[in-house]
Amino acid sequence: MTPVRRMLEARSMALVGASPRPGSLGERMLAQARLSPAAPRLYLVNPRHRQIAGQTCHPSLADLPGPVDLVLLGVGDPALEGQLSLAAQRGDRSAVIFAGAHDQPGHQPGLRQRLAGIAKDAGMALCGAGCMGFVNVSHGLRAVGYVEPDPLPAGPVALISHSGSVFSAMLRTRRRIGFTIAVSSGQELVTSAAAYAEYALSLPRTRVLALVLEAMREAGLLREVLAGAAAADIPVVLLTAGSSEAGRAMVTAHSGALAGRDGGWEALADTYGVHRVHDLAELADSLVLFAAGRRAVLPPGRSAAGTGIATVHDSGLERAHIADLAQACAVPFARVGESTVERLAAVLDPGLEPANPLDMWGASARAQWQLTESLTALSADSAVLATALAVDLVPEFDGDRSYPLAVLDAAGTTSKPVVVLCNIPGAIDPVVAAELRRESVPVLEGTRTGLLALRHLLDHATPRPLTAPPPATDPARSGRWAGLLADGPLAGERAFRLLGDYGIAVTGVRGATSATAALAAADGIGYPVVLKTNEPGIDHKSEVAGVRQGIHDRASLLAAYTDLRARLGPAVLVCQSAPAGTELALGIVHDPDLGPLVVVGAGGILVEHFSDRAVALPPVTEDHAERMLRRLRVSALLDGVRGQRGADRAAVHAAIAAVSAIACELGGSLTALDVNPLICGPSGALAADVLVIGRTLGGAAAA
Repeated sequence: MTPVRRMLEARSMALVGASPRPGSLGERMLAQARLSPAAPRLYLVNPRHRQIAGQTCHPSLADLPGPVDLVLLGVGDPALEGQLSLAAQRGDRSAVIFAGAHDQPGHQPGLRQRLAGIAKDAGMALCGAGCMGFVNVSHGLRAVGYVEPDPLPAGPVALISHSGSVFSAMLRTRRRIGFTIAVSSGQELVTSAAAYAEYALSLPRTRVLALVLEAMREAGLLREVLAGAAAADIPVVLLTAGSSEAGRAMVTAHSGALAGRDGGWEALADTYGVHRVHDLAELADSLVLFAAGRRAVLPPGRSAAGTGIATVHDSGLERAHIADLAQACAVPFARVGESTVERLAAVLDPGLEPANPLDMWGASARAQWQLTESLTALSADSAVLATALAVDLVPEFDGDRSYPLAVLDAAGTTSKPVVVLCNIPGAIDPVVAAELRRESVPVLEGTRTGLLALRHLLDHATPRPLTAPPPATDPARSGRWAGLLADGPLAGERAFRLLGDYGIAVTGVRGATSATAALAAADGIGYPVVLKTNEPGIDHKSEVAGVRQGIHDRASLLAAYTDLRARLGPAVLVCQSAPAGTELALGIVHDPDLGPLVVVGAGGILVEHFSDRAVALPPVTEDHAERMLRRLRVSALLDGVRGQRGADRAAVHAAIAAVSAIACELGGSLTALDVNPLICGPSGALAADVLVIGRTLGGAAAA
């Protein structure tokens, strides 16, 4: 049995700091442990008491008859190190630290590091510090220091949260979210969220995984867990708050600025189909929807085109409002068939349009029947993957029950998701909502968050391409460039040759350190040319006015060179002028947790001023590159605007895949690589500038 499983399924527990004092951590810890249906053996430890509630209380862990599976440390920071050391010496298998483990005045600093070292050396699992503990509903074990609902609803959701507040809020919500396990992992001094998630996926009843994380630890194990969830068709809902820094080069390189602090999370979500949510309300609505058990399913042989949701309303304005909001949230409405339109027309009062979204309210005495038939007709359409009764669900003071009865009747006619989508959480009738939830009809408590939850449901219905295997490596090529990167910066022409060696088209370029050499280079390339500074240490030439474009003759070149030499130094690059086109930025950044990431975004001088980028884990195939591009606003420009011809998308996809090949072969030698701009036009994709930052010496080479 692994240390994590032994902790989460503990059969014996020592409660250090157990107390009879009402409201104390020790009292709550004991009361909650005693509520465990698994009835673990409990040993109370507190030198101040001989008995607590009729049970023997031991003065020290040393007085217990033998090792225990789990030690709950309900003591303050000054006592933590001594108590954990004693538990490790005794052979206790795991521990929970509720306190924050802050360094104390007058004590040696580094308490958290020492606690982690003690547990790791002893092979102990450790929850915390600064956590709320955990509740293993499937196993019947409560290891918390705060009062939580009893019993907790059992269900398919496994929750792993760095935040104790989110942990408690989710356990106490009225939304009837049922859990297999819920863990407040805190600082994760030893045991990571990935380890808890790995355990959670081993539980047969876990069908939804919820992760609330502010840092990425054990990235390799996390990737294995996410891959396992994807293979088992278990949706993963992720809320993040912050990420680890990717180092100085992420500021120096445009690709790093594009990836930002969030790039690693985006790459994980992209690779493994993780559903990222923006806030806790969207998290709750998404979990409610996934936990209900009904999934959106594409009909056999049908693509996602034309499919989507259907909504039924009792207000023309709210119908239009949701249509607007759904477009903003990228939630498609299904294009229903003619037979569905005819069926709706036969149900509605005269003057109402039989369409999706549907306003069915006509003040008819047959409103409940009309509503039931409308929901049923839309749900039966093959293009409709989920149906929502989009109403306010306010208390009905005349006792009318048309809405809940209609939606329950409609849900009974289909296996597709049927939900209630509410606009104002504070106006929801709690009695009616509870009734619907008991019958497994999700009640989504916000227009925007509910629509986003439905978007996640639709996304999960779309088959994801399998992760591509790494491309075949060229040992001679990778060895050659790895050696050059280790020797020093790839300056000037060599940086362009790196791209060319991986199949990326580049502008013609020649280096020069004198006016005579610059003139000769331009004669060889052919006018017009672009002149750029090539002085070491200047990573972004435009920021120092180090680029002169549109040079058409020798006199203009000589004047431009004289200016650059006087201000910046004699080293320059003479480059072929590139044809006009849409400018992209693409490159590689080395994330400290995940390794190399491939980044694509809007290029040119405004690269860092627009958060228009897509990040992925290599390898990235050309098909994957297309999906990345489609997520970008700049993608529309590649199709051509205002009569201009569109770019050769296949060439752009090939360039992105080639950068991915560099990441796969040279990722260990690179901190970052930038191609900015990649000029994309009808005749192909051409790299006009490149920045290379090696990992060994940290040297940057800009061209």
